[in-house]
Amino acid sequence: MTASLLKMNENVIIVGGGISGLTAGIYAQRSGFRTLILEKCATPGGVSTCWKRGGYLFEGGVHWLNGSGKDLDLHKVWEEVGALQENNPVYFKDPVYVFKNGGTELAIWRDAKRTLEELSAYSPRDRKVLRSIFRDVKMFRYFQSPVDGITGIWDYIRMFPAICITPRLWLQSTRYYLSRIKNDDVRTLLEAVVAPVNNAMTFAYTLSGFFTGDSGYPTGGSLRMALNMADTFRKAGGEIRYNTVVEKVADNGVIVNGELLKSDAVIVTVDARTAIDKLFDKPIQTAWAKRMRKLLVTCQTVFVGLGVEADLKKYPKSMVFKVPFKDGGVDLPFFVVSNYARDNYAPEGCTAVTALLPGYTYGWWKAAKADGTYDAKKKAVAEHFIHILGDMVPESRGKIAVTDVATPVTYERYCNTFEGSYMSDWLPATFTTNAPNRVRKGLYFAGQRTAYSGGLPPAVISGRLAVRALCKDFGHKFKNL
Repeated sequence: MTASLLKMNENVIIVGGGISGLTAGIYAQRSGFRTLILEKCATPGGVSTCWKRGGYLFEGGVHWLNGSGKDLDLHKVWEEVGALQENNPVYFKDPVYVFKNGGTELAIWRDAKRTLEELSAYSPRDRKVLRSIFRDVKMFRYFQSPVDGITGIWDYIRMFPAICITPRLWLQSTRYYLSRIKNDDVRTLLEAVVAPVNNAMTFAYTLSGFFTGDSGYPTGGSLRMALNMADTFRKAGGEIRYNTVVEKVADNGVIVNGELLKSDAVIVTVDARTAIDKLFDKPIQTAWAKRMRKLLVTCQTVFVGLGVEADLKKYPKSMVFKVPFKDGGVDLPFFVVSNYARDNYAPEGCTAVTALLPGYTYGWWKAAKADGTYDAKKKAVAEHFIHILGDMVPESRGKIAVTDVATPVTYERYCNTFEGSYMSDWLPATFTTNAPNRVRKGLYFAGQRTAYSGGLPPAVISGRLAVRALCKDFGHKFKNL
């Protein structure tokens, strides 16, 4: 392995084959480096992936993709890294969310005017407040994730209205921002857009994406995207080694199975919060690392997947159940269910159904693992969800063929994520500290802890930025294609 890395003057090892690692590998390889990705799991994608259970495919990553809109700068990046190709066209679910409470149904449509009119008709006393909220959302219609080397001055000029109102929205949580809405059903539907603990800017930006032709779902989901990127990387001449655990990052390479794999540079794309404590001989004690330890708030969830032996195509893709869920360490007044009946993720006539149950539950599940109740508590969560689904979707009763529950401890085990989180919460009036893309010549970071608040856009953008820094340090010209 070491010999193969020494065929060129500068060689790069990338720790982690998630979206940021694949991105970094593609750009580094194109820019003249010989690049090796080391991934601990058997498939690419990291926390953004799907998995199969009993003939059902469960989507564990993408629920919508920022950068789906073809006019966006981020879309160009997704195409550059091969994530979006002819084999995974993006479709745009409409309605985006459907609220269900007994016989009541409300929807968020991709048409902002239609959504506002329907919600206002349902709750006339909230009409004025809803108009105010939708005006804020409209300010974000040109807002997008800036991409170094692509986003131009005109893009920033068009984003100026959103920039002007950002401080006001950043100072309040989404839950507080929406608390002006008197009708509980309408408020619950809108709270389903993002985690209510996050600042209201994230709410306005996300909802605007639905209204402006962004945030679609790639056919085949997160696994198809990751496989496309891995294929793009290999075609560029890069090498991926799966089922390979990096034990330490050294000054001149990485340690695998107790042996040194030499390289001129290392790009760390695993969770930086975990990496700064565990991936180096001595924990990193720089100012940014100390602030990260102090300020980081993790976004945790319990994932539930069900294989249902029934065709649920008549039901919406995303349903907001106004049903309390108090189990598995979470205490929720409502939750969102994803219905993949139209996605070919199940045997003929069957359906894969999933739900994310957010909450700071890592400690709860860690304790369950320690006291031997972990499996029983996972089973209880699945049974609770099956019961609720049976009430809301009667066709599922007695038709559950497969159950799968992943906890923060699961994400920790498979992906080495800090507290089993898949991104960071961005709370109101707070800034955490992100890992820098460049620590020093030869050491770089990319991934979910390098930008607010996490997710796929920061993953792909940070991988790109890490390689731009790498190229500058080693005198290479950065090549996007």
